[in-house]
Amino acid sequence: MLRRFKPRFALYRAMSTSSTSTVTPPSPTGVVFMNMGGPSKVSETHDFLLRLFSDGDIIPFGIFQKPLAHWIASRRTPKVSHHYEEIGGGSPIRKWSELQCAKVCEILDKTNPEYAPHLPYVAFRYANPLTEETLVQMKKDGIKRAVAFSQYPQFSYATSGSSMNELYRQTLIHDPERSIDWTFLDRWPQDKGLVNAFANNIKEKLAEFPPEKRDDIVILFSAHSLPMDIVNLGDSYPAEVAATVYKIMEHLEFSNPYRLVWQSQVGPKAWLGGQTAKIVSKLEKRDDVPGIVLVPVAFTSDHIETLHEIDIELMGEIDHPNKVKRAESLNGNEVFIEGLAELVKEHLHSGKRYSKQLELDCILGGERAQNTFKHPSEIFGKPKEDTK
Repeated sequence: MLRRFKPRFALYRAMSTSSTSTVTPPSPTGVVFMNMGGPSKVSETHDFLLRLFSDGDIIPFGIFQKPLAHWIASRRTPKVSHHYEEIGGGSPIRKWSELQCAKVCEILDKTNPEYAPHLPYVAFRYANPLTEETLVQMKKDGIKRAVAFSQYPQFSYATSGSSMNELYRQTLIHDPERSIDWTFLDRWPQDKGLVNAFANNIKEKLAEFPPEKRDDIVILFSAHSLPMDIVNLGDSYPAEVAATVYKIMEHLEFSNPYRLVWQSQVGPKAWLGGQTAKIVSKLEKRDDVPGIVLVPVAFTSDHIETLHEIDIELMGEIDHPNKVKRAESLNGNEVFIEGLAELVKEHLHSGKRYSKQLELDCILGGERAQNTFKHPSEIFGKPKEDTK
């Protein structure tokens, strides 16, 4: 998706270097979608898993990090590769991220001309395009101002925090002179576009049930779980996911019974529960539960947790799959994408480097992080005075 913007940016650069032109082109603004990512091809699965399990910010193994990461990645690759084959040969998360970011920049060029042109980038933590690849490309494009836009609506030090730390590490290597002025859009759990898009998708799925049963359909909001040792550090993720759920249900005027459940637990550690699969299995067997709508509330697009874990594994294990429906993921949802553009615009005009919560996130969650900053201002600059 980046290629389509290069000719336009090349024109701006040519204008700035021409000896006969007096036009000074506007300084471009980089909009960088940051996420965990996923292997776009099955052949990339091992490298993706190796990077994931090598990340001490999310899975701390201490001095055994490197050997255990190699062992786990090698052991899990055949099974996970097969899962990616079953959903079409790879994760669609790069496709959706690039589409969403490109459309956000198209909108911003019209609604936010003061910061135009806006150039779209994607920086994944464990898959291509990696953070360092994106950073190198941004420098080639002459980016001097950029928004690191976490695509985790709800902040966790294990997700948004890990992407933030990696941006810092790669900046030390690839931009030691700090030519890019970064700010961080680190959380947006109750964003209007996010809430409205989810609410619309839920309404569409509820409409597939008979009218006389519709108000009694149970809405289960499913989010990626988190190990309890991270939760117990004071991580904000559980509260922010719950805040998203409540805001969506408030928008729906609490029309249905609902719960927040958790999926994707790995290994023997204690994780947040109740588990999505267990709650669905319990409810779908009951005669007094006419149906269930599953909502992937912490994901901004389809990937293996929705397309395989829910659509294939969970649906293949329950007794009454006709009673369970999954709300569509956000993917190319226009309401959602317009909301993202508005978020970036508001962030740029706010003068804030990051949210009020980020410093506390780093104090509580950063105690185990290695090779990173002591304070977020070291990468995002000193925040301006909050006038609100």
